[in-house]
Amino acid sequence: MFSLKVLIVEDDSVSALLLKRALEKNNHEIIGIADSGEMALQILEEEPAEIVMMDINLSGELDGIKTTEIINEKFDIPVVYLSASSDAETLNKVVGTNPSAYVIKPFNIRELNMVIELAIFKDRKEKELQKLNNELEEKVKQRTAELYEANKELTKALEKEREINELKSRIVLNVSHGFKTPLTSILSSAQLLQLYAEKDHPFKQKIAKHAMKIENSVRALNNLLTSVLFFGKADANKMEYKPKKMFVQAFIKEVLDTVKAGVENNVKIKTELGDLPKVIVSDSDLLYQVFENLLSNAVKYSKDEGEVKFVLNYEDGQLIAKIQDKGIGIPKGEQDQLYDRFFRAHNVGIVEGSGLGLSIVKKCLEVLKGDITFTSEVGKGTTFHVKIPVD
Repeated sequence: MFSLKVLIVEDDSVSALLLKRALEKNNHEIIGIADSGEMALQILEEEPAEIVMMDINLSGELDGIKTTEIINEKFDIPVVYLSASSDAETLNKVVGTNPSAYVIKPFNIRELNMVIELAIFKDRKEKELQKLNNELEEKVKQRTAELYEANKELTKALEKEREINELKSRIVLNVSHGFKTPLTSILSSAQLLQLYAEKDHPFKQKIAKHAMKIENSVRALNNLLTSVLFFGKADANKMEYKPKKMFVQAFIKEVLDTVKAGVENNVKIKTELGDLPKVIVSDSDLLYQVFENLLSNAVKYSKDEGEVKFVLNYEDGQLIAKIQDKGIGIPKGEQDQLYDRFFRAHNVGIVEGSGLGLSIVKKCLEVLKGDITFTSEVGKGTTFHVKIPVD
């Protein structure tokens, strides 16, 4: 992820320190920490920032929402709201300031990084579109005397703008459709949790049930956002191989913990690790995408209370993995479409999914110079074999 100059506006010193450490861990530069809107504006006058992390409730006369309105007017910097509140009144006020993103506390580092990248992406695209509009106006002025040529250029520019707007509409439609179900579940469950917490009766089972719904919905939303951002980079030819030293056992544990946290059908993952090196050099983000998507798919499409086998070995400078399930399998006539974006086999039934996971795996392996093959039979399961060169 790229390095940014960040201003933190947070009146809780502990929260501000934790946020500072999380951002610095990802190579961001913190230009200052303000506990009030007035201090934030003063810092921005003295040193420019590329993004502002804004708490809504601040000390001083200016709250986060009013401070953001001033920042929008004077500095044109993307603002990401941080708040522990998600009630309708707060959300209505936030929407009015056109924020770049909104994060509910507490948040994890992966979620925070994803939101920051999405906010910067949104801000840059909006500015690029504004730049295009400004250039269009200038061309019209310059070519007024040459009416015919001016009309030709205007027609081209309008057509380009129409294509951009259609593309933006399609993206918004697809992403919004994916957001609708999990966000509705988050909202209704959060409201029920709040209601239960206000009563004097024990609602432990209901609270646990709705807390799980929130967790699963947020995970689905994060996965969808991650996939959208991934292909945004891929289509812009910004997929780069960034190798670094990584501890193999810690990496495998992180992948397995993430996959197991999302298991809803009581499927067990049986892991067999060979003689693996302690440290390897590779791109941990790309490797994570490969193994997390393959294991998540294997679990998702397995039968209830089934088993997924994950075997990982190291031979001749390569990680060699096998992910095997005994689930629904892939119809033979559809196997050549398996890595296509948005493809889902006709036998997936009611199992939810975006159809992006395996296309992400394929793209990551292209960058890693790895290889993937599979065998599958309907009703008996699927086995993927992966080879990835590492240093």
